[in-house]
Amino acid sequence: MKSIGGYLELELNEGVEYHQGALRLNTGRNAFEYILRAKKYKKVYIPYYTCDVILQPINRLGIEYEYYSINEAFEPIFNYTKIHKSEAFLYTNYFGLKDRFVSDFSKKCRNPIIDNSQAFFSRPIAGVDTFYSPRKFFGLPDGAYLYTNKFLKERLEQDCSYNRCEHLLRRIDKGPEDAYKIFVKKDQFLSGLSVKAMSSLTQKLLESIDYVDVAEKRRSNFKLLHERLGKRNKLKIEFKKDIVPLSYPYYPGENNLREQLIKNRIYTAQYWPNVIRLSNPNRLEHAYALNIVHLPISQMCVSADMKRIVNLIYRFDTHYE
Repeated sequence: MKSIGGYLELELNEGVEYHQGALRLNTGRNAFEYILRAKKYKKVYIPYYTCDVILQPINRLGIEYEYYSINEAFEPIFNYTKIHKSEAFLYTNYFGLKDRFVSDFSKKCRNPIIDNSQAFFSRPIAGVDTFYSPRKFFGLPDGAYLYTNKFLKERLEQDCSYNRCEHLLRRIDKGPEDAYKIFVKKDQFLSGLSVKAMSSLTQKLLESIDYVDVAEKRRSNFKLLHERLGKRNKLKIEFKKDIVPLSYPYYPGENNLREQLIKNRIYTAQYWPNVIRLSNPNRLEHAYALNIVHLPISQMCVSADMKRIVNLIYRFDTHYE
């Protein structure tokens, strides 16, 4: 029975989710676990260049895994014919820029799993297990989407998210620096969550987003940076009009650019520190994790912010010739 009256609640826009046909879960890593459990895979191939949280469901289920390398275009160096029926191959749609490759790759790889955590707006391919982590793109406490054709028989308990929102609310009042430690703490807390259905709060927040506006702003910000920095960037980026990137990955001439930007309150994510710790310094993945600077292009940024970033890079990236 619906409650009526009482104190007022948060007023959010009544819209629709972008991924309306997906299974709603509580975290991306749990969406990955859902696939592994439902398909009963015995082994999974995973990239060196990925977040180590992907190992949590693998280790929890006791599944064998093997790393593979990528080339300069962020594509696997791998013989797909070695994949057996009981094995799966995980590929990350890096920074939301690899849609075309994902489409081709899925046709020739056995049992592909697409990690679209960094590619929220990329549509799934029919029959291909695909999962998303929307909090990479929006201010959310948790949440994940999963497309699969194999479902667990058990009924999932619904998660609750109200106690994971302090960093989101505190940032509005106190700024990102003040709330960052809380964000880290909340992020670490997600590691211990079991597979559950998405919370009502997270779903309501996702229903309130103007996805057309978000996509347009991200594309516009990415385009501006690419026009100004593309010739300086060591990465060969092919920007397509229909993609919506996570960030602008910039490979600079010197590796202390990130620190210089942070001093000027330009905060850039680092994907992924675990690769630096665990991989051989001579590996391409090590160089990418250490040196690629992920410039922010979120929907909260405007063109003036992008121009400020460009001006700072022109100032500090002195190795460019």
